[in-house]
Amino acid sequence: MTISTNTTDDLQLVFQNLKLKARITSRTSVKERIDKLKKLEAYLRIPANITSLETALYADFKKHPVEVMSSEISAIIQQITHVKKNLSRWMADKVVDTPITLVGTSSWIKYESKGVCLILSPWNYPFNLSILPLIYAIAAGNTVLLKPSELAAHTAHFINNMLSELYPQDEVTVLEGDASLASRLLSLPFNHIYFTGSPQIGKVVMAAAAQHLSSVTLELGGKSPAIIEKSAPISEAAEKCVWAKHFNNGQTCIAPDYLLVEESVAEEFTKAYQKSISAFYNPENKGIKNSPDYCRIINNRHFNRIKALFDDAISKGAKVLAGGEFDETERFISPTLLGNVSHDMKIMEEEIFGPVMPMMTFKDINEVVEIIYEKPKPLSLYVASKNNAFINEIISKTSSGGTVINDYLLGYLNPELPFGGVNNSGLGKAMGFHSFVDFSNERGIVKRNFGTLSFIYPPYNGFKQKLVSFLAFKLS
Repeated sequence: MTISTNTTDDLQLVFQNLKLKARITSRTSVKERIDKLKKLEAYLRIPANITSLETALYADFKKHPVEVMSSEISAIIQQITHVKKNLSRWMADKVVDTPITLVGTSSWIKYESKGVCLILSPWNYPFNLSILPLIYAIAAGNTVLLKPSELAAHTAHFINNMLSELYPQDEVTVLEGDASLASRLLSLPFNHIYFTGSPQIGKVVMAAAAQHLSSVTLELGGKSPAIIEKSAPISEAAEKCVWAKHFNNGQTCIAPDYLLVEESVAEEFTKAYQKSISAFYNPENKGIKNSPDYCRIINNRHFNRIKALFDDAISKGAKVLAGGEFDETERFISPTLLGNVSHDMKIMEEEIFGPVMPMMTFKDINEVVEIIYEKPKPLSLYVASKNNAFINEIISKTSSGGTVINDYLLGYLNPELPFGGVNNSGLGKAMGFHSFVDFSNERGIVKRNFGTLSFIYPPYNGFKQKLVSFLAFKLS
């Protein structure tokens, strides 16, 4: 549904309906929750629905069907399959050890739903990053209000139609609207808020959540470095980097944001990078702009933002090693590699979120560590190297949400791994059991089976003081 009123009355009604239904969904069985996810899976296996989603994403991005399937649909099918396989185990009470001081009791953790969850999804992977958190919110027994990004309007409309068909509105509500709608939603006392977007807006979401002490998951971003060490197979390293940087036209939160290349292989890497760009997007010499495999920047505002970063870098001495073509009428930016980059350039301070790659060189590992350490902790960190000592030193001396060695983006594809940032790049973890826990309250339960603690009840005396000391120091 679409909310157009400027009052909060409609939103309050939607919220109250979700809150009432949450008392029922919180008690649903494993089978009931899996059945809900099976409906979603079945919908996505219908060819006509796949075609409709491809059409929507092409209208928003000019996104190729291969990228739609690989980044928007297959990831969701994989996550549903993972939940179906594991939900029974996740939902089961987890018995924990009982210390000797609590003899006569048993303890366990019960995973209960949080209640009503708000999902504010982004525009860069508008289907995937809307539906993935929804899967885990449903798996944990919550009701959901989902607001997809208005910047990917065609995909948002597809999501609205799909979920309206699959679920009752008091279980899953989709609201289409702009940023003002998001602001009004954030005034409501949701039990949990799941936001994917920029650190700047993440701070706004967190401040709003604090008014109701709502828990939050913030999937943000940042400047994820790609380190190329001399022992890496340079041609292969460049090829992988070009793919990861330009998948979805660089509009990926875990895309490599800037390059740190060992000086002795910088020239070789540059040539291999240029060659990979041509091989991927201009194999028949018809021009990258004519490639059906190269999508576009989401809107003119983001186009101009990236162009401003590029212009600032050029004005401060950066050199174009590849690309550098901008066409605002098509929102086209060619795959661009910049050399002679310095830290005073805005492109080394702000997340790029587009197909422009600044490259710096280094002579030793200490330079790499210092560059990374001086920036906010990134969402992802990439290392191309065959030198295990180099790899281990990078890992031990830096911090990031995730790390991928000798490839890119793969951390998002393993549901057994936690996915998320650190501080400025995010709070909370997604994927698999980690997402289930994020949408759940871990309720600690202690049951007295026999015995009592009456021997330390007041009034106190010397014997009780000695007994408490014995329990504290001798039995712990």
